Amino acid sequence: MGLTYLHTMVRVKDLEASMAFYQLLGLHETRRMESEQGRFTLVFMAPPGQEDCPIELTYNWDGDEGLPSDSRHFGHLAYRVDNIYEMCQTLMENGVTINRPPRDGHMAFVRSPDNISIELLQAGERLAPAEPWASMENTGHW
Repeated sequence: MGLTYLHTMVRVKDLEASMAFYQLLGLHETRRMESEQGRFTLVFMAPPGQEDCPIELTYNWDGDEGLPSDSRHFGHLAYRVDNIYEMCQTLMENGVTINRPPRDGHMAFVRSPDNISIELLQAGERLAPAEPWASMENTGHW
């Protein structure tokens, strides 16, 4: 009996804001499904060349009072990035809080607009410590 990974689903409160956040990470929309009867939209987003490993953003048209919650029960999504400092700088410049800065040149955590914890990991060897990251304190939790 085989097993094939399909996707990870997260509920989102503001579809456009959530899509913009994941686009900052480098993901793009690969598929969309709208259900008039179910009153929801599903948007699948993935990194270029990795369309078989998407995240599914589920948006309920009539709202979702449970969002955004702490979402700690979910755990986190993880993405490898080419340059963790450049990615974190881009995110910061676009209003994203860096909850756990990449002080070690290897790992950072941020949160999506829906409070989903996102781990960013440096591809290959960790980068040499650099400012402002090396002395930046944690903000909130991840």
